[in-house]
Amino acid sequence: MTTADDYVNTVLGMMPPTMPQRQQIAAELRSHIAERLAHGHPLDDVLRQLGDPAKLADSYLSAEPLVSAAFGSRAAAKLLDGFAVLAVVCPIAWVVSRLVPAGFGPPLAILLVLVGGSLLFGVYTVIAEYRRGQTIGKRLQGIRVVSETGARISLGQAIVRQFSMFLQVYWIDVMFALFTDRSQRAFEMLSKTRVVRA
Repeated sequence: MTTADDYVNTVLGMMPPTMPQRQQIAAELRSHIAERLAHGHPLDDVLRQLGDPAKLADSYLSAEPLVSAAFGSRAAAKLLDGFAVLAVVCPIAWVVSRLVPAGFGPPLAILLVLVGGSLLFGVYTVIAEYRRGQTIGKRLQGIRVVSETGARISLGQAIVRQFSMFLQVYWIDVMFALFTDRSQRAFEMLSKTRVVRA
């Protein structure tokens, strides 16, 4: 049986964690449910009247206009994220290059930075955008990733967004953002996601 808190948490779970009105929405929903319960309505009827949590979340999200993030902000966020990943990978590569026999160190370090850095960058981006809607760079630039309706993105959407990087066609994908109405990359259109101002 679904409790009132379960229902409210389900609605909130479909909204980006960075959405400023989350607490206000939670308070309104809890108040509305409590008021109906005080008038003698059964909880099941109250929740049925409120409707599907996904549709309710979409109705709250549609009230907040989505403004596409500027191309410059997106580029700066990507650079900041790249530097963050390099700050982790380079020291590891240096230590590894010191531990292997002479002559193998520099090539191994370069390989580790290129391959390890690319893999870490992709995995980090997927996890950060799925969990918080933002990477470190996006947070510093005041932008976030959402679905086209403004809802929180799923893990599948987070992965599809990064296919261009995994397939090594990122620069072609980026060019789409310069020519689409919502500044979306090709794989953002495919994943039905957007980057907007937070």
